[in-house]
Amino acid sequence: MQIKRLFDFPYYQLEKFPRPDALVTKKNGQWEQTSTQSFIDQACEISRGLMKLGIKKDDKVAVISSTNRTEWNIMDIGIMQTGAQNVPIYPTISEEDYAYVMNHSESKYVFVSDQEVYDKVMSIKSQVSSLIEVYSFNDINGCASWEEVKKMGQDDEYQEQLETSMNSIGEDDLATLIYTSGTTGRPKGVMLSHKNIASNAIHSETRLPVEQGGGKALSFLPVCHIYERMLQYLYIYTGTGIYFAESLETISENLKEVKPEVMSAVPRLLEKVYDKIIAKGADLTGIKKKLFFWAVELGLEWEPYSANGWWYEKKLGIARKIIFSKWQEALGGNLKAIASGSAALQPRLARVFNAAGVPVMEGYGLTETSPVISVNDMRNKGFKIGSVGKPLPETDVRIAEDGEIIINGPQRMIGYYKDPVKTAEAIDEKGYFHTGDIGEIDSDGFLRITDRKKEMFKTSGGKYVAPQIIENTMKQSRFIEQIMVIGEGEKMPAALIQPNFEFLKEWAERKGIKYSDIKDLCSQEKVINRYEQEINEHNEKFGKWERVKTFRLTPEEWTIDAELLTPTMKLKRRNIKAHYKHLYDEIYGAKL
Repeated sequence: MQIKRLFDFPYYQLEKFPRPDALVTKKNGQWEQTSTQSFIDQACEISRGLMKLGIKKDDKVAVISSTNRTEWNIMDIGIMQTGAQNVPIYPTISEEDYAYVMNHSESKYVFVSDQEVYDKVMSIKSQVSSLIEVYSFNDINGCASWEEVKKMGQDDEYQEQLETSMNSIGEDDLATLIYTSGTTGRPKGVMLSHKNIASNAIHSETRLPVEQGGGKALSFLPVCHIYERMLQYLYIYTGTGIYFAESLETISENLKEVKPEVMSAVPRLLEKVYDKIIAKGADLTGIKKKLFFWAVELGLEWEPYSANGWWYEKKLGIARKIIFSKWQEALGGNLKAIASGSAALQPRLARVFNAAGVPVMEGYGLTETSPVISVNDMRNKGFKIGSVGKPLPETDVRIAEDGEIIINGPQRMIGYYKDPVKTAEAIDEKGYFHTGDIGEIDSDGFLRITDRKKEMFKTSGGKYVAPQIIENTMKQSRFIEQIMVIGEGEKMPAALIQPNFEFLKEWAERKGIKYSDIKDLCSQEKVINRYEQEINEHNEKFGKWERVKTFRLTPEEWTIDAELLTPTMKLKRRNIKAHYKHLYDEIYGAKL
């Protein structure tokens, strides 16, 4: 069969690679499997149940889940088969944003995962005039269960109507509204068609080194984000069983249990994994410690396609056997690919993980491009450190006169929901979407991202500063967890830094530094001098005008809940600057 609509994917899997473990969620300590056939059957029950509730073509149904789980995927297919649109909402956004998204989309029903999400929805339910009812996956007192909707659809009363609906839906029809978490301003509703996302999944399959019909994927990045969601359609397409991690905290344990061939990650997660590995190595003694850091240093010199020569490869073989094999085991032992996206990956991490036999493939995309534009692939000389790979098939990537990356292809969004002005600003008259990213395409066809157009700033001296490049370099320091470079319109660049508190405490203990609390520790002269040393060392890589001249340490963690980070761990620059206005004013002086 040919896939045209997103709900075609499970039927394609049933025809080509039916699995007993199409979707697998851990409940009460046990991995519970849902077969391909059961996935389809339950999705059809949801479709018929929604139709009984009055859902029609182009209605909106919101789904909010704290974790990825089988129920989400069943709801997703069930909603789209009716011709309605699934509106996934990030669970961690504010109640105010819940109300905005539901009102803007005119969502009629909301399906939630648990008590915490339910409470947030109920706190704003009266503000959403379109909202009829809330259903929950977990059993919650006073809340209707999603099982009730499935039960409504268990008979065939609406089967003929469902088949008519499915047959009437075309590939260019709207499939979903995804509200961007956004680093600034109100979320925008990105309209993605069936073709947008389906073509992206099918084309991305050409870059994923996973055998069809036999592998397993571990899924934990938020499925409300188009990145993980598109990958799940890709997994279904390739007959890969999808195992849902219980939480971010249990990933290590789940990796060892599932032993997946593929998973996705954001760079921040890979940075944390690397820091933990290095911390363990630092605790070793004697010859074990020397061997560990010899292997790491070797890994940091890695180049693809044996470019370092036979002697390097021989040493790497030894390092893999005695050191890196333990890294592989910690990640389940079977990984053939980690798809890294959402932000820039530090080249050193790409080197060391690939050297360790843990293939990290960096890609690039946006919600508005469904999302993948380009991705690295070790096969066919398709991998280059520091790049985001080559564009996907049928994807036309160009560099505009001002250096902005513009793109057209089947994955380019329809537009922004109810916002023709912003749509016209983003998509030019030739159909190219303007990404807002600055980049270049090298002579081999590899795309490189150099910065966000909107995040670049000018100092008062008229010099341009690209903060992301500086931040990514500085974050190589074990002392730095997060950093934001500031200085727009000011005489010099500076930085706000969230320390790596765990490492900083260990360092302070080794140095005999006494402190009462984190705030006290961050204000100590020895600590500030040590951070200055780190900053100065990394500053050497930059021109004089873009070097960080001074900084302030923030004594608390930058979190998603505090709205300082997006759900994909990007900096919310406006929020961070506002939150630490007192530190900004200390650096530059308060403006009257």
